[in-house]
Amino acid sequence: MMIDLRKFFEATDPSRTLVVKDTQDKKYYIDFSSVRGGDIIFKLKQKMTFFKPNDPTCTLFTGHIGCGKSTELRRLQLELEADGFCVIYFESSEDLEMTDVDIADVLLGIARRVSQSLEKLNLEEPSRLKELLQGAIRVLNADVTGVKLKVPNVGDFGVTSEKEKFTLAFGIGEITTKVKSDATLREKLNQYLGPQKIKLLDAINKELLEPAIAQLKQQGKKGLVVIVDNLDRIDNRPKAWGRPQQEYLFVDQGEYLTKLNCHVVYTMPLSLKFSNDYGTLTQRFLEDPRVLPMVPVQWSDGSVHEEGMALMQEMVMARAYPDLRPDQRASNITFVFDRKATLEHLCRMSGGHVRDLLRLLNTWIMEEMSLPLSRETLDTVIRARRNEMVLPISDEEWELLRRVKQTKKVSDDLGYQKLIRSRFVFEYRDRGESWFEVNPILAEARELNG
Repeated sequence: MMIDLRKFFEATDPSRTLVVKDTQDKKYYIDFSSVRGGDIIFKLKQKMTFFKPNDPTCTLFTGHIGCGKSTELRRLQLELEADGFCVIYFESSEDLEMTDVDIADVLLGIARRVSQSLEKLNLEEPSRLKELLQGAIRVLNADVTGVKLKVPNVGDFGVTSEKEKFTLAFGIGEITTKVKSDATLREKLNQYLGPQKIKLLDAINKELLEPAIAQLKQQGKKGLVVIVDNLDRIDNRPKAWGRPQQEYLFVDQGEYLTKLNCHVVYTMPLSLKFSNDYGTLTQRFLEDPRVLPMVPVQWSDGSVHEEGMALMQEMVMARAYPDLRPDQRASNITFVFDRKATLEHLCRMSGGHVRDLLRLLNTWIMEEMSLPLSRETLDTVIRARRNEMVLPISDEEWELLRRVKQTKKVSDDLGYQKLIRSRFVFEYRDRGESWFEVNPILAEARELNG
């Protein structure tokens, strides 16, 4: 059964997050929970809807970048909304400069998105928040090396062109847009707001979140949930005083992330699970981060994980034939690939990493330009990807990779953190226990086997 090559190419775009409320995206969605150690999203939902519907909760959600966290969080949003909650989902990378994030930036970003989403509630003017932000504007309007900054006048702060009324989202937007692209302004803003973060947090809770939740409940809603995605992508370069940024935000400032008076879910860098500060982090958040594991395509002994492999193949074939049933898709594999073994090899070489699989497949379609896709071209694509991956790997890192290959373990060492961050090593779960494997694309590298 022939398919449109261009549509297949578009459906395998690795940069695209599935939004399961979208009819077409729902056809592409595959539920991997049976091989990921349980339905993490269901457990997250139960925590908010059953165990603590009226108390604020704070959850860290982690996993390899590209393993499907955003898709699962979108599913959580859909299910919570169906259950009567107001859910605000946003990608923090749109508001923050990910190489330089401070706690005040995160709190302001949340305040802006909540205010923007709930403008129809007509909450009372947040006087303390307005005062804090006007102070920030004054600081940003100060001269920097003799040049007057073009930040709106304090008198005009937060006034939209449509209505002469203070709107928090507009006011914060003026600040965050300006400072995102200017490191000097970011530093000035955080020097001003940093010492006042308790005051800022209290103002957000008392003037924004609590009144909003009260009004939402009057309208029949069960509560407010804020999902802060992409915070796992913050860079780990050291702050000016030497502290790595990820540890600074989630460990040193973690207490403030937990103090918002609504349900909050933050994505967290997976590498923090292997930090020496991980014990301190779990004390700050009072609950271990929820991990979305990789889809296992093999067991730790190297044998094929039949169910995981079948689901990864199903994901590929759903992109080719979204309107067919799973059994119908399976009978069409040789229209898409020269043989079934070629599809299996693609899934095995992805290591069960969803985005890496789509990236290989997307490149493969571009290279071959016709169907069925051949094993020969796949091997060429894999070799090119391996060549790119090995370039930055140091001798010390190759030694660590050889150790992972032998022991299937990772320790709380900075070198291992980098291997996890760079997706050179993948984590899998088997009946609640973790094991690790070198990214299969690197498995045939000379340096690993030397």
